[in-house]
Amino acid sequence: MLGLATPAMAGPFSKWFDCYDRLAPANDAMAAEPEASQGGEALNAPIEGRRRPGLFSRDLEDRVRQQNPGAVALPEDSNYPRDHLPVPDRWRLVETLGLVKSNWRDPYNQNTLKGDRPLCGTTDKFFQLTMISDTVAEPRSFPTPVGNQTTERPGNNDVFGRQHSTVFAQTFIVGAALTKGSTAFKPPDYELRAAVAVQYNLVDVSERRVLLVEPSRPSVRSRVFVGVQELFYDKHLRNTSDRYDFDSVRVGIQPFSSDFRGFLFQDNQLGVRLFGTRDNNRLQYNLAAFWRLEKDTNSGLNDISRTPRRDVVLTANVYRQDLPLPGLTSQLSATWNINRERGDVQVDTNGFPVRPALIGELRGRNYDAIYLSYNADGRIGRINLTASATYLLGTNRNNIFTGRPSNIRAFFVAAEPSIDFNWIRVRLSGLYASGDGNPFDNTDSGYDTIFENPQFAGSDTSYWIRQTIPFAGGGRAIAVNGRNGILNTLRSSKEQGQSNFTNPGTMLLGAGADFEVLPELRVTANANYLWFANTATLQALRVEGSIPREIGADLSLATIYRPNMNQNLVFRLSGAILQPGKGFKDLFANSPRNERYYSVLFNAVLAY
Repeated sequence: MLGLATPAMAGPFSKWFDCYDRLAPANDAMAAEPEASQGGEALNAPIEGRRRPGLFSRDLEDRVRQQNPGAVALPEDSNYPRDHLPVPDRWRLVETLGLVKSNWRDPYNQNTLKGDRPLCGTTDKFFQLTMISDTVAEPRSFPTPVGNQTTERPGNNDVFGRQHSTVFAQTFIVGAALTKGSTAFKPPDYELRAAVAVQYNLVDVSERRVLLVEPSRPSVRSRVFVGVQELFYDKHLRNTSDRYDFDSVRVGIQPFSSDFRGFLFQDNQLGVRLFGTRDNNRLQYNLAAFWRLEKDTNSGLNDISRTPRRDVVLTANVYRQDLPLPGLTSQLSATWNINRERGDVQVDTNGFPVRPALIGELRGRNYDAIYLSYNADGRIGRINLTASATYLLGTNRNNIFTGRPSNIRAFFVAAEPSIDFNWIRVRLSGLYASGDGNPFDNTDSGYDTIFENPQFAGSDTSYWIRQTIPFAGGGRAIAVNGRNGILNTLRSSKEQGQSNFTNPGTMLLGAGADFEVLPELRVTANANYLWFANTATLQALRVEGSIPREIGADLSLATIYRPNMNQNLVFRLSGAILQPGKGFKDLFANSPRNERYYSVLFNAVLAY
């Protein structure tokens, strides 16, 4: 996206964004005037009463003795320059001095389009344009359950088909924001922001009925979708201190993360949020309500053409810096997910049911889930630490196995300590999400989230976090885990499905390291081992007496290259392998030559 502008584009926009360039000729004339009018000797003449050391005499002047200690004498009027250069405001200072020649097509230097300076004719209104190209190419493999009527190879009667597939996705994001206020010193008076994403995706798999519900449809699918990812108005309500602690309100489709690492709820959703700071920004708070939008099945983008879901999220949190120790920020939060989709039957754009999910007794559900969380992020001495703990309680109106109301009681803990040795950071990762030990009682103890997007244990370079594993028996309509999710929840879809609190849970232990090989190049390695916390739910669904808990070893290696050492050009290449454990092999038998599963990810982000 860099260098997209052409000379033909300059005409209609230059009068708005390059109006300050008219100062440049005047600046050049002023810079040249002393030499032209005074001559060479005039330039070397000393200012009256002062000398330039070493230019006219090597003799030092008499020592100046201060008669009034601590006082500073005012300079005389003759010491000021006689010619003054007017500077309209601080944003034009650098260019007025001739140090920077602004160009609205330049994404690296001072630019009105990037919000570095106010719009022409104003002193406090800023416009910011963002353009991003996000390219993903992803060869991968995963176990693919098939039936005789759906295979690409008639005559074969395998339970699992060929496992290889390829994903290509190209996303263009265009965003614009109008802000009023001196943002370098205080919060803006208001902000209006919009962002639209357009994605083309192409998926090629080896078996039929993986991408589309009809067995007669081919195993290749391509789609284009346009989604609105941001559209909000942010109003500054008041300042509460002379250090610009503030209260603001934001209304519309906006990004929100309920914790530091995206464990519980991280999404762009329609909502109202009251937020602000206190105590010199050491305390921050959020009070928010979100009405969840429907999402496109294949791109995951917001679909504003459809009625929002009957799914509401109410959340309140408070952050406190240097608590309980200096350098550590603590967060307390309470989040209430109110779901009333019992009578809402939804089929995704590929023909698969997503609400209610095709699991258990196949009836719709209402539920109330309340998440009480403590999160920490910062450092303790030399140790960097991120930690999260959540207790989940609530009521499920319809247990998927019994059809009766049940209580929700589950918990989640995760921690990732790390330490830096010069250019190397070494990390440990640990996670536990409780699983349901008895799916037929009146307590649902499987932990599930609202919309997770974890930056943890290798993030999306990890095989288990990046890939979706279809659940045999539920076919493509139910997955063990979700794409870009770490938990084993047996949901129909992370984007369109409901939370499921009768699940096997998740355990993870891992280690990793980040190597800052060059300022432009980072190499990251991760090794994780995963287990089901409890396999009682899987045993009930598969009608098996026992299923081992081991999922397997997840090994990944990733490189991030930023040629200009900024976020304008970012190239990422990663590879991951899953070595199945006993529990995974029990669920997904495969041929010895294909017993390992792989994921390769190439991602290029170009931003203006």
